[in-house]
Amino acid sequence: MAVRLPSQFHWQEKTQQGSPVVNLVCSECGAVNRVPESKFTDKPVCGKCKTSLLPNHPVDLSADLFAKYIARTELPVLVDFWAPWCGPCRMMAPAFATAAEELSPQMILAKLNTEDAPQISAQYGISGIPTMILFQSGNELNRQSGAVNTQQIVAFARRG
Repeated sequence: MAVRLPSQFHWQEKTQQGSPVVNLVCSECGAVNRVPESKFTDKPVCGKCKTSLLPNHPVDLSADLFAKYIARTELPVLVDFWAPWCGPCRMMAPAFATAAEELSPQMILAKLNTEDAPQISAQYGISGIPTMILFQSGNELNRQSGAVNTQQIVAFARRG
């Protein structure tokens, strides 16, 4: 299954002006926000807590919010499964942050600390870190393990 960027969706709902509406989950409070695609470049914020919905940096996901965020966010979400003690994870973090800048607002990059969420790591069969998994609307599209540079992260994300 290939990554579908906003312009490639066959949306069910559109605004009165004809712009497709996308569900985006807030990484802070978990509220589901409906955002017209035409507003992506306007830096939309959560209607409940005012957190940026399309940040140009990786968002930290909690174990409590992970499943809802992955399932209800309609944009592709690239998750970096990492741990603070992992040297390769720490080496890859700046590249992942730079990739987030390049891929926003068409894709969201997120990080999940495997030490804080061992049950989620087990659920997805994470046996080595760093591991990146690309999700879209709750479905795993692709995964890659090992530390990589910015260009490799961006290529992996776009390739789906």
